Amino acid sequence: MNYIIKSPKTEQEWAKYFSFRWEQLRKPWNMPLESLKDDKEERSFHLIALSNQNNVIATGRLHLIDPEEAQIRYMAVDKSMRREGVGSQILLKLEEEANSKSVKKVVLNARNTAIKFYKSFKYLEKGPYKSDTGIPHTRMEKKF
Repeated sequence: MNYIIKSPKTEQEWAKYFSFRWEQLRKPWNMPLESLKDDKEERSFHLIALSNQNNVIATGRLHLIDPEEAQIRYMAVDKSMRREGVGSQILLKLEEEANSKSVKKVVLNARNTAIKFYKSFKYLEKGPYKSDTGIPHTRMEKKF
């Protein structure tokens, strides 16, 4: 499948982006729609992957914690597109953005089912993380 990766720009793209994030990451655990966003949305770098049919098939977000550290959040890939490289491309573009900001470290909280994926990009496990979703997560980081 062909797809493009970009930052959401239009009102429709933003709506699709947030809807996909909720459908993939919150709704399956009966979390309310209000749990979807945090106070860092406005100052974050957001990415979507759009299919030929203009459907969101993957998302990811990066925000700065401080001038030397950034965090990746809200990585999600549609089940039908997993293991097709789209998640890898989103992650690499988020890392490029982190590099452009001259950060020294990127952190993330990976669901345990995604640890192997992040390890393949040289992220190191740092310990358990208690998520508001109740889903087991592991704190991971990568130094640049």
